[in-house]
Amino acid sequence: MKQQRQSRKDYPLYRGLIKYFPKALLEVSNVSFVGNEQHHKGEELWWDKTKSTDEPDALLRHLTDHAQGKIYDTDGVRHLAKVAWRALAYLERELDK
Repeated sequence: MKQQRQSRKDYPLYRGLIKYFPKALLEVSNVSFVGNEQHHKGEELWWDKTKSTDEPDALLRHLTDHAQGKIYDTDGVRHLAKVAWRALAYLERELDK
């Protein structure tokens, strides 16, 4: 069951997200860019939700790689940024239901 939305002030996107995590969000946005270049090179940035739908498994693979001391994936993107991206994607899919 979806939660009923409260006041917009209960969702402080700027003060409660962007100001809290500016560097982390910048890294996560790079995951979107790199993924778009991989799957849709040269196209406008967009999330193709038909590609790679295994968020929990991919999230844990990247977290495991990070735990083993691997900071960057083979494409030069931080594993933890990919963990965060996958967590957001998983939540987004849940909210889409």
